[in-house]
Amino acid sequence: MKEIALDAIHKSLNAKMVPFAGYNMPVSYEGVNIEHQTVREKLGVFDVSHMGEFLISGDKALDLIQKVCSNDASKLTDGKAQYTCMPNESGGIIDDLIVYRINEEKYLLVVNASNIEKDWNWISQHNTMDATMRDMSDELSLLAIQGPKAAEAMQTLTDIDLQNMKFYTFEVAEFAGAEKVIISATGYTGSGGFEIYFKNEDAVEIWEKVMAAGKDFGIKPIGLAARDTLRLEMGFCLYGNDIDDTTSPIEAGLGWITKFTKDFVNSENLKKEKEEGPKRKLIAFELDERGIPRQGYDIVDENGKVIGHVTSGTMSPSLEKGIGLGYVPADVAGVGNKIQIQIRKKAVPATQVKLPFYKG
Repeated sequence: MKEIALDAIHKSLNAKMVPFAGYNMPVSYEGVNIEHQTVREKLGVFDVSHMGEFLISGDKALDLIQKVCSNDASKLTDGKAQYTCMPNESGGIIDDLIVYRINEEKYLLVVNASNIEKDWNWISQHNTMDATMRDMSDELSLLAIQGPKAAEAMQTLTDIDLQNMKFYTFEVAEFAGAEKVIISATGYTGSGGFEIYFKNEDAVEIWEKVMAAGKDFGIKPIGLAARDTLRLEMGFCLYGNDIDDTTSPIEAGLGWITKFTKDFVNSENLKKEKEEGPKRKLIAFELDERGIPRQGYDIVDENGKVIGHVTSGTMSPSLEKGIGLGYVPADVAGVGNKIQIQIRKKAVPATQVKLPFYKG
């Protein structure tokens, strides 16, 4: 089991630690609902240092990224980030990731923790143009400082104007006394904030300064359990649940990051799928009655016939109702359409809704 740089701090805060993607990670501190509302109303800090970071550089860096990723990275300028995915050759997704353009010949790819080795091997396999690749996953720590008070609370730690940073932009600057920190206006919560990338050796000092700067604003450490409820209220896909090696970006509703202005792995087949329409679609639903939908539960029609499965589900702390995502046949998908979720022996009625669940 690998240890993140702040392992001892989380344990000193009595975090509940669980194994995740080969690391011991804090899943909760005070409890999911309290932590969830802290991020929605104030600000919280997540340690997500288990994520993977690859540096792709050289004059062929963009060519490699364009080949393996579905979105069009040629649209990026220095200091811009882009959400994308890496399709496989059979219609599924290797991983979803964020691409940061540092400069014309240097890009940072941030990938899911559980896919680091798989992603590295996949990109390496397609690196026929000899772009320079460096796996920095074990060198960097990552904090997500999220919530409506994040910019105001963290402003004392940097000279960058945090309040006016646009979504999906970043700067490399001094932060909390550490140099060359990537300060990125991104996140997985839907409540605004930043993701901060820095060297492991700076982790303890940055954590302490972040907590001190946020103290008067109500900052709290937040675990991965609340990260999951926050992202689900926004309808953000989670790799391994809502997207995987068997789900296409088209059926997952990720057509907006699938650009056919260039050739990439399996682009012809995905373009055909988009033109003809996918056979199934990822839908969002709210339960009409009390109940909690969970991953793996059957989605059934009015006759009790299984038509799909829940990929993510929870009791929404903000809405106080059961919400979820799942795949159903395309002719069943549609906002307002009724389905049922099989929760133990009861088929609980649900209504398909437009994302996000949480409107803020």
